[in-house]
Amino acid sequence: MKILVTGGAGFIGSAVVRYIINHTNDEVINLDCLTYAGNLQSIPGAEDCERYVFEKVDICDKDEVIRVFEQHMPDVVMHLAAESHVDRSIEGPGAFIQTNITGTFNMLEAARNHWDNMSEDRKASFRFHHISTDEVYGDLEGTDDLFTETTSYAPSSPYSASKASSDHLVRAWGRTYGLPVIVTNCSNNYGPYHFPEKLIPHMILNALQGKSLPVYGDGMQIRDWLFVEDHARALYKVVTTGAIGETYNIGGHNEQSNLHVVKTVCALLEELAPEKPEGLEKYEDLITFVKDRPGHDVRYAIDASKIERELGWKPEETFETGLRRTVQWYLSNKDWWSNVLNGSYQLTRIG
Repeated sequence: MKILVTGGAGFIGSAVVRYIINHTNDEVINLDCLTYAGNLQSIPGAEDCERYVFEKVDICDKDEVIRVFEQHMPDVVMHLAAESHVDRSIEGPGAFIQTNITGTFNMLEAARNHWDNMSEDRKASFRFHHISTDEVYGDLEGTDDLFTETTSYAPSSPYSASKASSDHLVRAWGRTYGLPVIVTNCSNNYGPYHFPEKLIPHMILNALQGKSLPVYGDGMQIRDWLFVEDHARALYKVVTTGAIGETYNIGGHNEQSNLHVVKTVCALLEELAPEKPEGLEKYEDLITFVKDRPGHDVRYAIDASKIERELGWKPEETFETGLRRTVQWYLSNKDWWSNVLNGSYQLTRIG
């Protein structure tokens, strides 16, 4: 089939595109406007694949979104395009409102028009799969509580509020217009090709350069960590076998405090990169506690039993194996992250 992936040059989106290219016979249209977090170098070899097309389009540009639907006639949509960094949403929420809410509205309307005009057989198999986050649920109070698909929404940041809004829009288009929608909410992703502003790559690269490892508050905030390639498998499973109108939570079954994550990164670097910057005795010595983020959620944890029970998906990577793979990838792919840090990756953009 022909799959339209929005945000396919981002972290999770590029993992989805790589999965489709490498593990299926499907065609993929990668729609991405290439903001700072979009990086076509995260899809190596894609330009040589006959089943891959790139469209440099902003989902906030309604006319261009409509053109992409009319030109490529996708069979399904996997909507990942979003502004996603909490700190940036606190500093400048406007872009999050525009992209995550207005952009999703544009996608829904273009998809609805496209779906309305499909032949009956293609119409029956069309899906609009909206990829969201567990942050829409707010945080958990009890140490044993888990987010389920029916947990009430209580977003804490401009980012999570904008994603919650987009989730509501998607479900409304499903109920009001009959658009065949599916929603997934995932836990914190990590793995190769992660933009260096995020926690794990930020800590890896700072440590390698002998820079401080800033940890918010006491570092006891807990997240459920999901290896990005496991997530890509789950998303493909959902869009191909998931039930219309359903929500599926996707988690890694790996609850860890931020401080434990940072200390584990340091321990792996001690083993895998023992030659440290001059004057540094232990990577852990770089850990620095800084003022906590405003409205910082304390604990997230996903109950992913529904997707395992109904669709047969479960993560293949443990936190230990996934984090080791991630650290090894950054150590082996200095060209990729050096190009991001020095900004040269932006010079290779199309359009």
